[in-house]
Amino acid sequence: MEQASPDLERQFQPAPQEPLGGPGAVLEAAVGEETEGTREDSSVVDAMTGNNFWLKKIEISVSEAEKRTGRNAMNMQETYTAYLIETRSVEHADGQSVLTDSLWRRYSEFELLRNYLLVYYPHVVVPPLPEKRAEFVWHKLSADNMDPDFVERRRIGLENFLLRVASHPVLCRDKIFYLFLTQEGDWKETVNETGCQLKADSRLKALNATFRVKNPDKRFTELKHYSDELQSVISHLLRVRARVADRLYGVYKVHGNYGRVFSEWSAIEKEMGDGLQSAGHHMDVYASSIDDILEDEEHYADQLKEYLFYAEALRAVCRKHELMQYDLETAAQDLASKKQQCEELATGTIRTFSLKGMTTKLFGQETPEQREARIKVLEEQINEGEQQLKSKNLEGREFVKNAWADIERFKEQKNRDLKEALISYAIMQISMCKKVGSPECMPAREAA
Repeated sequence: MEQASPDLERQFQPAPQEPLGGPGAVLEAAVGEETEGTREDSSVVDAMTGNNFWLKKIEISVSEAEKRTGRNAMNMQETYTAYLIETRSVEHADGQSVLTDSLWRRYSEFELLRNYLLVYYPHVVVPPLPEKRAEFVWHKLSADNMDPDFVERRRIGLENFLLRVASHPVLCRDKIFYLFLTQEGDWKETVNETGCQLKADSRLKALNATFRVKNPDKRFTELKHYSDELQSVISHLLRVRARVADRLYGVYKVHGNYGRVFSEWSAIEKEMGDGLQSAGHHMDVYASSIDDILEDEEHYADQLKEYLFYAEALRAVCRKHELMQYDLETAAQDLASKKQQCEELATGTIRTFSLKGMTTKLFGQETPEQREARIKVLEEQINEGEQQLKSKNLEGREFVKNAWADIERFKEQKNRDLKEALISYAIMQISMCKKVGSPECMPAREAA
C-alpha cells in the first residue's frame, strides 16, 4: 500500500477555536448549524477542524457496563448489557472543571449509529464496532457475550469506537453523533426520521453492481483486494495466536504439579526441606504468571481485531463506488439508446431490431404528427438524461476525491496503530522471557 500523503494533515488544519462553557456547548459548537441535508458538501472537507478537535475540547468515555433485564420489540423478556457514556469538557471557559454528562446506551444503539454513518458518509472508512460475540477464543476465554471479561473488553472497544468517530475530521461534526452522546430519550426516533434504514443499499444490489460494472476504477479494485488479503492475514494470525495461547496455558499450568510434588517432598526431608519448599513456591508462581501474560496478550489481540473489522469498512467504500459506477454506466447506456431512437425516427431508418420497428412493419408507418410528437418526447428525455448523467459524473468525481482522501488518512492511522501494537507486543514478549528467566521465577538449584 502507498504511504499517506504528507500534505494530508495540513489539509485538515482547524481554524482557531475559543474554549466554551460545558460539554453541551462544546459539542454544539463542533456540530454548528448542520442539518441532515448538508452532510456531504465537499466544502466540509476543506473546513475541517483537525483530527483531534473534539478530543482537545472534551473527554468521552464508556466508564462502566451494567447487566439489565427488559422487554424487546416482540414484548419478550431479554437480558442485555447497557454501557454508561460520559462526556466532560476538558476545561471550562474560566479554567474551572465542569460536571460530567452521562447516559446509558445498548450495543444495538451503537450499531444503529454506525449504520447511520455508513449510509450518510459512504465515502468514509467508518470505524468498526467491537465484536458482538467472542471470536478466536481459546479454552480459558468464554464465548458467552454476557461473560464479565468479554463485556469489559467490549466496553473498551465501544469507547475506542466513540473516540475514533470523535477524532474523525468529517464524522465528528455530525448532528446525530452529537445527539447520541447527549440525548437519551428520543435519539432512536431522530435517527429513524432521517430515513437511513430505507436509504441503505441492499447486499443484492451491491453484488449485482460488482459483477455488471464494465469500467471499474483500478484503485478501488486494488483496495478491495487489499482489504480481502488484510482480513485473511489478520484472521490467520488470530487463529494461530489462539492455538498458541491454549498450548502455552497448558504448559504453564502443568508446572503447578511440580509445585505440589515439591511441597509434599519437602515434608519428608530434613536437610533439603526448605529448598524443596522454596522450589515448589517458585513453580506455583511460574504456573500462575501465565494468567497475567495472556490477559495482556488479549489487549493486543483486540487491537488486531479492530483492523480485521476495518477491512469490511474498506470494502463498504469500494462497494459504494461500484454502485455509483454501475448507475453511471446504466444512465449513459440509456441515454445512448434514446439518442439512437431519436435519430432513427428523424431519418426513418431502423438500425436495430425493436418491438416498435416490428409493429411499424406490421401495421404501417406513423403519421408525421405522431413521429414529431415522439421525437419531441425523446428530445425532452434526452435533455433530462444528459443532465442526470452530468450530475452523476460530478457526484462520482466528488465521491472519489473525498473517499481517496479518507483512505489515505486511514492508511496513515493503520500504519501508525499496527506498528505501535506490534512493537508493544514484542516488548511484552521480551519482558516475559526475562521474567521467566529471573531467579524469582526459576525452580533452579540456586533457589534450593
